[in-house]
Amino acid sequence: MKYNITNISTPWLESYGDVSPKLDYSEKTMSGAVLERAAAEKEFPALTFMGKATSYTRLADEIDKVARSFYALGVKPGHRVLVCLPNVPQAVFCLYGLNRIGAIPTMVHPLSAVSELSFYMNEAGCEIAVTLDQFYAKFLEVKKLRTIKKLIICRVSDELKFPLNIGQKLLTERKFQRLQKNGCDTSWASFMALGENVKDGYVAQKDYRKEAVVLFSGGTTGTTKGIMLSDLNFNALAWQTANMANEEVNHAKMLAAMPVFHGFGLGVCIHTMMYMGGTSILVPRFNVKSYANLIRKTRPNFIAGVPTLFEAITRNRYLDGADLSCLRGVFSGGDSLTIELKKKFDAFLKEHKARVRVREGYGTTECVTACCLTPYNKEKEGSIGIPFPDTYFKICKPGTTEEVPYGEEGEICLTGPSMMLGYIGHEEENKQTMQTHEDGHVWLHTGDLGRMDEEGFVYFRQRIKRMIVTSGYNVYPSQLENIIEGHPAVQRSCVIGIKDSLKMQKVKAFIVLKDGFTPSPEIEEELRAYCKKHIAKYALPAEYEFRDSLPTTLVGKVAYTVLEKEEAEKQSK
Repeated sequence: MKYNITNISTPWLESYGDVSPKLDYSEKTMSGAVLERAAAEKEFPALTFMGKATSYTRLADEIDKVARSFYALGVKPGHRVLVCLPNVPQAVFCLYGLNRIGAIPTMVHPLSAVSELSFYMNEAGCEIAVTLDQFYAKFLEVKKLRTIKKLIICRVSDELKFPLNIGQKLLTERKFQRLQKNGCDTSWASFMALGENVKDGYVAQKDYRKEAVVLFSGGTTGTTKGIMLSDLNFNALAWQTANMANEEVNHAKMLAAMPVFHGFGLGVCIHTMMYMGGTSILVPRFNVKSYANLIRKTRPNFIAGVPTLFEAITRNRYLDGADLSCLRGVFSGGDSLTIELKKKFDAFLKEHKARVRVREGYGTTECVTACCLTPYNKEKEGSIGIPFPDTYFKICKPGTTEEVPYGEEGEICLTGPSMMLGYIGHEEENKQTMQTHEDGHVWLHTGDLGRMDEEGFVYFRQRIKRMIVTSGYNVYPSQLENIIEGHPAVQRSCVIGIKDSLKMQKVKAFIVLKDGFTPSPEIEEELRAYCKKHIAKYALPAEYEFRDSLPTTLVGKVAYTVLEKEEAEKQSK
């Protein structure tokens, strides 16, 4: 079947209806779909966390308690609430609990810097935040920059079995900042008690096509923006992913190592499993040894990760002798999987008795996450697969809506039921990113270059937008440059990504100092400390290089491509 088509209709949009979708999409909210599933699955585990299982019955109960508590706090339909949590059960309870009352969970990285957290809250208009006790001190600093009406503090120990919970409290949590008695900050237990007297009126009658979740990404310009995603976007993704898996997802187990604030982790590892009645094995913090131990102990049916994860597994011996015949699907996304790494990991899987191979996919946060995946029964070297059901791709001449022939390179454009509603408060970029083509339909311009062959297989080439992907996280150079140039000693800077055998790319900063400052170990150390304070840990430059000047284009902009070429040549020697 050819996927590069014109004159199509998008039946998931109200204004169209002349072509029937291949899949039957739920008109429920995210929470509505999961609660319906919970009623059927009852005591089957929905989540496991560090050895403790949460049944679907308990999941439904916790979702409802969280919904009532947020309602008691005064959270109304349409309000956005910052959820700054790793992969812990409370993140899942908040996701669906907020959705149940028509509010919008705004998911962000807990390792974000103080200024970034303030930016996220301002961008999304959040007045309430939920985070872990280990990040409480950071939020006290955020409160110096902007108002937070209510700050809810969770603890990992609240979701651990005895005696692990006692050990967590004594060995770890006692080191964290104590909760202040200020009327704003509250513990998770106190927050949950708020909803005990709420009996009815809290469940919202919500349109499944309206905003349900906010995730942050950079769009085509590389400036971080809040992406508005609907219930339909997530439910469609779940149904599409389950169909593309070509394996039974109901009662299957998935190792959820991808973070809940990332489209891949939230959409595939969490919501797809909850939607289909599977089990998400939550991994709050990734390291290769613990991940390998979890695979041995829990024997998951599905694992999904970025290429960095698969590279790390093959570099270590933690899975020596392990039987991986339990695996029904291994999915790679978040960054390009090299041909060499795919061959290496496929061989690793075969050696460990797995009957599957790595299936590479492609996606963007503007359509939640994956929208293209290698079929289970056919792969082509270098291809990212074929589009999901009811998702259509076309390749256009960059900067236009003009479709190019098969085999010719251009910008990847797509349309489908998981396509975002738009960016918060960025109307110009919405117009640039979501364009109505000559066929009358709205297409998402991804800012990525690629091509399509006559069988509908898509090949990713490179990004048009300036972006670094390190360990699966997007890093936007222009934002880092703005921060670095805020240091009193820095005149100009340029940030690029350079190849790294473990992270695929790492961040390097080129610095020109102001007159009166001389490069030295002391200046570099001062700059590193400054960046550590203002930049998220995953985005921190790994290398700094001081120069007298930076190469520029004819119009005076820093020619970052020249620096990229220099580094590539240096690494190839």
